[in-house]
Amino acid sequence: MDLYDRVLGCLSTAAMGDALGAATEQWTTAEIYAQYHGPIRTFHKPPPDTFAAMARNEAGEVTDDASQMLYLAQMIIETGGRVTEEAWISCLLRWAAESPKVANMGPSTRAVIEAVRAGRDPYKVNTVGQSDRQTTHMGVTNGAAMRIAPVGLVHPGNPAEACRDAVVTCLPAHNTQRAVSAACALAAGVAHALTDDADVFSVVRACLDGAALGEELARHDSRIRLVPGPRIESRIELAATLALKARSREEAMGTLESYIGNSVEISESVPTAIGLFVFARGDPLESIVAGANIGNDTDTIATMAGALAGALRGFSRVPQDLYAVFRAANQFDLEGIARGLTEIALRRRAAGTENRTRS
Repeated sequence: MDLYDRVLGCLSTAAMGDALGAATEQWTTAEIYAQYHGPIRTFHKPPPDTFAAMARNEAGEVTDDASQMLYLAQMIIETGGRVTEEAWISCLLRWAAESPKVANMGPSTRAVIEAVRAGRDPYKVNTVGQSDRQTTHMGVTNGAAMRIAPVGLVHPGNPAEACRDAVVTCLPAHNTQRAVSAACALAAGVAHALTDDADVFSVVRACLDGAALGEELARHDSRIRLVPGPRIESRIELAATLALKARSREEAMGTLESYIGNSVEISESVPTAIGLFVFARGDPLESIVAGANIGNDTDTIATMAGALAGALRGFSRVPQDLYAVFRAANQFDLEGIARGLTEIALRRRAAGTENRTRS
């Protein structure tokens, strides 16, 4: 499949998932079904009791999730594919200064941005008592994973390199081995999904391998904190197994919520998103519909499930009528960003082929 089609498919499905879930965030599945007379499948203006309403979102608009993803993508294009901590922090600050979606900002990202602006050490935010040790809940939310897709997109067929770049984007707000493992799981899954022989199960295998590599990389990086909590790899394996057993969308959503969870916590939302991708058999629309209806952190879960599905199936499998509504509601140049990322991905793929030929 054409690489540009896969890249645009990933970005568009992830962003559409974000916009779809913006109208249901923090609700239960029962409340969603009651409000929309069944599962939400089209864009709606976020009700007053959702976070997206704080940013005055209209129907079809993205939240901070896809907004940060696209800022990261633009940074990667501007640097020619080089992901450095300095460039990433500068990008994050630019997003916080420019984006109208900062009202949706997550707790870990907000704390770090405020520290950097004040000239304080971002690695000393939310410390325990009089010590320099950060609290265990700092850096275990899903901000690093929700935006990571562009890193995978510029490393087609090279999940390991995607993971190495993903580590950088976890700094300094999500500098824990759990956040790194989760971000690497999705980056690796996206990178593998771009290959011609990828399928749903090989993508999940790549996510599992990425989670394991991410945790290993984190344990050898002095900037990364080791914190207690579930291993992401184990949670992904459980989520995929539960999803395979489900006989309906409602059963998949209910089982994943019960056994894994659907909150902003990294060990809940990331494995659950992968599980919903499995249940939907990688279908772009069904992946984001499941994410938007599972309740709680719906926009983020739908974003992540959508990133995997869109990278695997491509833009040609995205419902064009729904995309037209989405495109009209947002001002960013999604096609231009996809072209920029594709150019970098093609150069890297060509360089990898040349190196293998020489060896």
